[in-house]
Amino acid sequence: MAVVSYDMKPDILVDFTQDKKAVYGGLNQLRIPGFTETNLFDALYDTLDRLDQIEGRKYIIMVTTGVDTFSKLNLDQIMKKIKSTRDVTIFPVSIGWALRNYCETHGCTGYSHGVGIPISNMDYLQADNQLNAFARMTGGRFYQPRFTGDFVDAFKDIGEDIRHQYTVSYRPTNAKLDGTYRKLKVDVVAPDGGPLKIQDQKHKEVKYQVIAREGYTAKHTVD
Repeated sequence: MAVVSYDMKPDILVDFTQDKKAVYGGLNQLRIPGFTETNLFDALYDTLDRLDQIEGRKYIIMVTTGVDTFSKLNLDQIMKKIKSTRDVTIFPVSIGWALRNYCETHGCTGYSHGVGIPISNMDYLQADNQLNAFARMTGGRFYQPRFTGDFVDAFKDIGEDIRHQYTVSYRPTNAKLDGTYRKLKVDVVAPDGGPLKIQDQKHKEVKYQVIAREGYTAKHTVD
């Protein structure tokens, strides 16, 4: 596990380690940033670049408001980067809801963009949509804890997701190596081809949700 913080630029607090004490030490270094600019897209791009050099499944647990104020990259560029990145699942945990609830009860105006421009509800809604898209594209889940206690449940849920996953493979009918983005849809079906129905021990139908990445970028053979 590694711990990375960001404001104007990403900062590696703890590089990859199995030492839990080192990870706790890194998390304890976190402070409210001195700069109001939060370059989320740049930091995420840099992190994806670093993870691309590591073999196997990787996970990003991204604790953020989702608001980007000053990145050199735009949303389209970071979305393209996410689409082209393999074996990475993003779990965004928004602090936007908790911050809004705190400000409603304490009479504050929340954080601001650079030069004192306040962050509006529309900024937060746009940020939520972006974070949700990051999760959907990579097969993760988007969490919006409203209170401090809800964060514990969110992190436990993420831990369970990481420990219990299925890997599904298939051979595409489109064999072209053209570097295009291919959409995916995963359904759980019964032997008769219809939707699979699951019952608990009391024969009550159990609702389930299939969470899988939305697609992948095909390999590209350069002529």
